[in-house]
Amino acid sequence: MSNEPERRMRLIVNGKSAGDPALRAAVTQMRNQGFPLEIRITWEGGDAARYAIEAMEDDVDVVIAAGGDGTINEIVNGIMRTDSDPTIAVGVVPYGTANDFATGCGIPKGDPLAALQIVAENAAVPIDVGKVNNQYFINVASGGFGAEVTAATPPQLKKAIGGAAYSIMGIITAAKMSPYHGKLITDEGEEEVEMIVGAVGNGRFAGGGFAVCPHALLDDGLLDVMAIRDVSLLEIGTLVDELMNANVDDKKFISYRQLSSFEIHTDRPLQLNLDGEPVKNTHYKFETLHKKLRFVLPPGAPLQENTGD
Repeated sequence: MSNEPERRMRLIVNGKSAGDPALRAAVTQMRNQGFPLEIRITWEGGDAARYAIEAMEDDVDVVIAAGGDGTINEIVNGIMRTDSDPTIAVGVVPYGTANDFATGCGIPKGDPLAALQIVAENAAVPIDVGKVNNQYFINVASGGFGAEVTAATPPQLKKAIGGAAYSIMGIITAAKMSPYHGKLITDEGEEEVEMIVGAVGNGRFAGGGFAVCPHALLDDGLLDVMAIRDVSLLEIGTLVDELMNANVDDKKFISYRQLSSFEIHTDRPLQLNLDGEPVKNTHYKFETLHKKLRFVLPPGAPLQENTGD
């Protein structure tokens, strides 16, 4: 896909961000540069998916999510449930509390013009899509107390301090959590597992800026699986050090592996957070849909071509 002006782009804006003067100015400037940017504003849940499906029906080249991780997730699910091999491309203008997918890709937050120019000036590349049971995600599925924190964090706290709210609530919650017990089923067999937190990453960041899957690539056909074993409040400091030093291999509380597919069964319902959207179950089947969705990303995004692999 080239950067010619005839590229048809449709911007799906989360209604909470629709009045932002910077976004309005950016749209005007893009149109003045010759890009036919169309706008749709969401009002309630389901609108973003519906607008994405309409964009596919209208042969739009690129649908752009102007919102947080939840808006991106809704658009991706709308596309993938409609067409398992879509031709439409997706772009992102980050808004919202946590923009973990955009952070991991190097898409600037707070500068909608720069984000729109990335979409207009770069070719779409095929990336993987994660699938768990009957839902899709492109960033991270996090489970355990991390997902429960996201569901339970008071909105006023999120508004006041942003992504740091998840960290504060996480530390408070970790001291009270009992670990989940269950089994992990892979192509190599079955094993017993114990965890208080788990993350399955196509992307790298979750929880408002934590690199939970620091080695993840968006197009390698693999999901990066991180699990944190039971930890006491006295050992939280060690755990934080292990989380902050992603490249250290010998870790006391964290395990890390890469799988193309697997299943996990837990002894009680596990709260899972799919790109910001909460689900709960005792059985999850994960798989990678290799290079199934075209995405417009900036240079330096976590792709195989940028690692020399």
